[in-house]
Amino acid sequence: MVKIGNINIGEFPLILAPMEDVSDPPFRALCKSQGADLMFTEFISVEGLIRDADKSVQKLDIYDEERPIGIQIFGAEFDSMRRAAEIVEEAKPEILDINYGCPVQKVVCKMAGAGILRDIPKMIKLTEAVIKNTKLPVTVKTRLGWDEDTIFIEEVVERLQDIGVQAVSIHARTRKQMYKGEADWSYIAKVKQNPRIHIPIFGNGDIDSPQKAVEYREKYGVDGIMIGRASIGYPWIFREIKQFMLDGTICDPPTLTERINAVTEHLTRAIDWKGEKLGILETRRHYSNYFRGFPNIKEFRKSLVTLDDKNHIFEVLHEMSLCYAGLEPVLSE
Repeated sequence: MVKIGNINIGEFPLILAPMEDVSDPPFRALCKSQGADLMFTEFISVEGLIRDADKSVQKLDIYDEERPIGIQIFGAEFDSMRRAAEIVEEAKPEILDINYGCPVQKVVCKMAGAGILRDIPKMIKLTEAVIKNTKLPVTVKTRLGWDEDTIFIEEVVERLQDIGVQAVSIHARTRKQMYKGEADWSYIAKVKQNPRIHIPIFGNGDIDSPQKAVEYREKYGVDGIMIGRASIGYPWIFREIKQFMLDGTICDPPTLTERINAVTEHLTRAIDWKGEKLGILETRRHYSNYFRGFPNIKEFRKSLVTLDDKNHIFEVLHEMSLCYAGLEPVLSE
């Protein structure tokens, strides 16, 4: 069994990656129901937390059905990170995760996220400050390096382990790559093959099918897999991977009924969480992904992203179920 501290997360955990505007409580609930073993919140600005900003504080919301769950923070100032660790502990997650992998400019320009990959000594000191200020197990999500000339991931993981980090998730790209090009998991394999490393190492990047998940598990020897973009609008990826790992069979894709049920649950949970106005607004970005592959979907999608009354949205979903009864998704609209 794989453990983070004393937390058992399964024999080969499938982990939902922390994704801004995606891995919120409504979506996490769907991924959990489809087999995700561990999930993380959207990343949360420590500056927002310590200033009690509504958007940041609301991201601390977690529910018992989601456990075990980690709250992820990002920042670059020592005092802010320490104080944020205390706030996170009060929210009672199982894990506190630090984001050293976000590549977006507005984050890295402040030396947070992947920005800190240009200053590894500071990364280590900042992480140590967080560890000393919380009783929660601390984990890290990072990238291979800033660019191809600064890939020091083996040394970085050793140093993180030495100061008390309990697990590391590695996105197998550099910051310079952003999300382009192929993720190079050979560097993750080198970390796993290092005899000094005893903490769990999770691989992330380009896992978009059950076959690839099993192939990468065998080829690179990781302790678990973190899935991000492949889960967006498709929480069924977790059940499909688990089924393939179990007996080598491929699950049938979700039916339209399953997709509509998922959208209905997602929207209902979003409204319960943030109220009707915000719940409807924030769910709109997901419709295209949930219904990708169904023919002539544009008119329905147009209604879904413009209506602002939940009952009208549910009526459109019901109309879709009648229109597409018995149809399976195709490759394009």
